[in-house]
Amino acid sequence: MTKSNAPKAAKRRGGRWRPYVGTVVALAVVFGGSAVIGAHVRGTKETTVKVPTGATGTDLLGLPVKPTIPVALTVYEDLRSPASKAFAAQYAAVFQKLLATGQVEIDYRLVTQSDTANGGRGALVAANAAACAQDQGRFQEYVAQVWAAQPTDPKVDGLDSQKLLKELAKKAKKIDDAKFVPCVQGSDHDGWVRKSQQAFTASGFTAAPVLQINGATVADPSPAKLRAQVKQAVANAEAAATTTTTTG
Repeated sequence: MTKSNAPKAAKRRGGRWRPYVGTVVALAVVFGGSAVIGAHVRGTKETTVKVPTGATGTDLLGLPVKPTIPVALTVYEDLRSPASKAFAAQYAAVFQKLLATGQVEIDYRLVTQSDTANGGRGALVAANAAACAQDQGRFQEYVAQVWAAQPTDPKVDGLDSQKLLKELAKKAKKIDDAKFVPCVQGSDHDGWVRKSQQAFTASGFTAAPVLQINGATVADPSPAKLRAQVKQAVANAEAAATTTTTTG
């Protein structure tokens, strides 16, 4: 789902990407080598949980945009799901404003329900690539490019393309291909993505997006409803803090 139109809170800026001949040659070797290696290690990567840099939560399945207190928004999104893409576009400005208050953090959880529903691996490989981008602090920037490249029909498994994933990394800018390519080709974070999907299913959810405030699922969310509930959650947290200080 979300936050395309990356939130203002993510203050990183993409630098100018300069192709060097040596780098191009090196990447050709990396792609060729990792394709062979990947055939041997993919089975292990699917079950081994390699957590992306900066993951949060007791289960380390969340990717925070801005870790602040007291209100935590959890957003489950499926990078192959048109509904998640639409949700991300609809809530981009709202999330940006909420983050600007300094009272909200947003944790993204990537799931693969659309793969289960339509067959294929597009949601999985795109989520793995997004986690690889997160290793370099470029999650939001990369996901924005995934949304732009998402096929209109979820039955089309267009995101399951190593060539496309590499092109999106270039568009997101400031992603080191020498690190990104082996991570994507080796499916380094597949196990982590699968664990996120398992937790999603265990929670009883059947489709993304899903929005939660402090762990409570928001039914039939709308931007206005979200703002009102976040305001109430902030008030509750401040009241609880005041009570603790007074009685402590």
